[in-house]
Amino acid sequence: MELKVWLKILARWWWLGAIPVVVVAAYVGLTYRAPATVYQSITRYTAGSAPAAELSADYDRHYAWLTSEYIARGLANIVNTDAFARAVAERVAAWDVDVAPAAIQGALVSDYAESVLVIYLTWPDAAQIEWIGRAVSDELTENGASYFPQMQGVGPVARRVDALEAFPLPPALRTQLLGPALRLALAAGVGLGLMALAHYADPRVRDRAEVEALGVAVIAAIPRR
Repeated sequence: MELKVWLKILARWWWLGAIPVVVVAAYVGLTYRAPATVYQSITRYTAGSAPAAELSADYDRHYAWLTSEYIARGLANIVNTDAFARAVAERVAAWDVDVAPAAIQGALVSDYAESVLVIYLTWPDAAQIEWIGRAVSDELTENGASYFPQMQGVGPVARRVDALEAFPLPPALRTQLLGPALRLALAAGVGLGLMALAHYADPRVRDRAEVEALGVAVIAAIPRR
């Protein structure tokens, strides 16, 4: 369809296309609620195990550093498992905080750089995130080695080096506007569909081009003025 045809449709049926947009805009304006503020904590841990006493101070300690990098990588993967989430849930349950393991698993994101493990915890409740963050820290520092069969009996393999602090994370402007924008875009699409339907269902002939499109020769036309 040519652009000029669409321009004619818009000029004739713009009011029909505006109805869904106005209705949806009014509904969004009356019911819109900004996304709630969530909270996040970022905590770093050093990973590794105590080197054997007989290691030399220069060459042999290279293997201790290499082991710490493997441990940091392994713990980063362990944090995202169901077993770790259930262990954290059991710890917070002991403090009378009821949180589902699946929710904890979805709220944890891990990363690592060399021998440092980084845990990102995002949670909607300011009070609960402190308990969950503490449980995550305790599980890593007290029980981290138990997840690796080859580390049994080694002792703690993670040490927290950041304070357990959570800060508010306001929703981004894109997040706030995405829902209303999608609804208005759908309403605009419905409006365009109604305009096109009205155009094709309209039996009236409005200009010379429409008459000629029917195969009828136009002999004369009465001017508007």
